[in-house]
Amino acid sequence: MCGLVGVVAKSDVAPDIYDALTVLQHRGQDAAGIVTCDGGRFSQRKSEGLVRDVFRQHHMQRLGGTMGIGHVRYPTAGSSGPALAQPFYVNSPYGIALAHNGNLTNSEQLTRELFQDDLRHLNTDSDSEVLLNVFAHELQTLGKLNPQADDIFRAVEGVHRRCRGGYAVVGLLVNYGVFGFRDPQGIRPLVIGVRDTGKGEEYMIASESVALDVLGFSLLGDVAPGEAIFIDLQGGMHRHQCAAASTLRPCIFEHVYFARPDSLMDGISVYKTRMRQGEALARKIQRERPDIEIDVIIPIPDTSRIAAQSMAYHLDIKFREGLMKNRYIGRTFIMPGQSHRKKSVKQKLNPVPLEFEGKNVMLVDDSIVRGTTCRQLIEMARDAGAAKVYFASAAPPVRYPNVYGIDMPSAQELIAHGRTVDEVCDLIGADWLVYQDLEDLIESSREGNPEVDGFDCSVFNGEYITGDVDQNYLDRVELLRNDDAQTESRARLTAEGAVVGLHNDA
Repeated sequence: MCGLVGVVAKSDVAPDIYDALTVLQHRGQDAAGIVTCDGGRFSQRKSEGLVRDVFRQHHMQRLGGTMGIGHVRYPTAGSSGPALAQPFYVNSPYGIALAHNGNLTNSEQLTRELFQDDLRHLNTDSDSEVLLNVFAHELQTLGKLNPQADDIFRAVEGVHRRCRGGYAVVGLLVNYGVFGFRDPQGIRPLVIGVRDTGKGEEYMIASESVALDVLGFSLLGDVAPGEAIFIDLQGGMHRHQCAAASTLRPCIFEHVYFARPDSLMDGISVYKTRMRQGEALARKIQRERPDIEIDVIIPIPDTSRIAAQSMAYHLDIKFREGLMKNRYIGRTFIMPGQSHRKKSVKQKLNPVPLEFEGKNVMLVDDSIVRGTTCRQLIEMARDAGAAKVYFASAAPPVRYPNVYGIDMPSAQELIAHGRTVDEVCDLIGADWLVYQDLEDLIESSREGNPEVDGFDCSVFNGEYITGDVDQNYLDRVELLRNDDAQTESRARLTAEGAVVGLHNDA
């Protein structure tokens, strides 16, 4: 999962891109990058780290130009290192920079095609570089000296024909403009907004609407599944449906965990979705354990707070902030490596003993993936004096890996994979465990926009909506995503990135 932004404006765009990436920091904390264009030349700065650490004043001063793109990275396939910081760049045709959120499920096939048929060289094993080179090849085959919007759209049509999986993209064409497009199922999110400065209209494409809000852009809507948008240097916006067939099936895990609650995605309020998740959980508790005694409901900060508040309201039980969060620790879910995750839990959260001592406590989290965090939190609650510790997940059991851009661990590392709810409850040490029902989760999101065709729920039901994911593919994912493989990959890419890093400063 990553964060994207692209801007075409009437003045230098780097400050706006920096601010937008800061707002989207929750989507990726591994690396950040900005590319701008001025007078036919790219300026670039990208590196590992948070936005505030990657960009210093002298970097920003060199990022001139009225159009640019930015990216915050979270390691989709478990790999991490300077060489994989985005945006990526190719000089032919024209000069193209591109940033990508998602994952291509046919990346291996495309890599072979690019080398054998298209005669293009790849520097990394990133599927984002694969996607960039597919787009570049499709654009180059048109043979245009001065490409127009229709040429961009024809190239995106070629991308849709060749690429499978989930992808949202922003890109920059030297001297021509900024483009963005979304996969034909709309799995990964992308929105477009406009701002009138009095000197003309300025446009922003971003992963979430909250990036538009904070910079004064008005939300025009979502980029439709399969659609491409091109904003030229004069500020003209062009839109075109580039997929032969499209359907809106966004990733429901955005609503569970990744997106900020103040965002709108496909016309759905993430905040209201999480409120409905809590209400549905309350109904399930009343249905399955009507006599259970719960003294207090405590969220695990931050993404479960809204669902926990709603649950407490509908159960008429006290809601308390019993776990204090260290704001200087990153999101545990996207920490690379199990040892980092284990260490960060106790650094990140600390209990307030008064809210636990002698009480029957219901802890609420957005989801349970590996089970490491909730097991340690239940131990914390008991050490703080809780009489009973119940646990509620606002999402159903996560039993399958994600292949569309979320680095879920290998199936064998998912605590719910191949286990019953009671077995998971025993493993995490809870007195009772309640999961959200998948039907309730879907309805919590669908209520926000009945026109949505459905959702990608593959991590819960194992149904991969692109139709090209079989057991052989999942077995390869298993080999790539276990923690040992990730550690080896990070070491290799860090060594490779030491060379790349010498040349990527703006």
